[in-house]
Amino acid sequence: MTESRADRDPESVSRFVEHFAAQLVQAGMARMPSRVFAALLASDTGALTSADLSEQLRISPAGVSGAVRYLAQVHMVSREREPGSRRERYRVHSDQWYEALTNREAVIKRWEEALREGVASLGADTPAGRRLAETLDFFEFIEKDVAEMMERWRVYREQKYQHP
Repeated sequence: MTESRADRDPESVSRFVEHFAAQLVQAGMARMPSRVFAALLASDTGALTSADLSEQLRISPAGVSGAVRYLAQVHMVSREREPGSRRERYRVHSDQWYEALTNREAVIKRWEEALREGVASLGADTPAGRRLAETLDFFEFIEKDVAEMMERWRVYREQKYQHP
């Protein structure tokens, strides 16, 4: 493995990775992407190769590849080339939660548009139309709160961690 620390107990790291991955699975993420994400999060550099992940998690390179493909699609990891090598490594960024929420915000915008069309198609005065309108109101409500919360997070993060 390219990343190891003599003062870190591999069993403790493994327990954390599996425990955190289990929490992600309970929240709806697939098991393999959860394990890969947790392993990347627990690495000091925040980046591991496919071989590193395969060895640490005892999974096949194909399992790593599928997990990374999913995680990249939802903006939780990125791929990069190792300097001077053709090997890729996968990186989790310190702003992965922000990126994931921002991506979700785009999804919510698309849902809102579909709901608006649904209200217009079904009629705002029908039970289904009223239900869709209430759902639309809910998404618009949380979208506003999430945007405000993310701005507060940026300010807090800059102050606490000295990020530019």
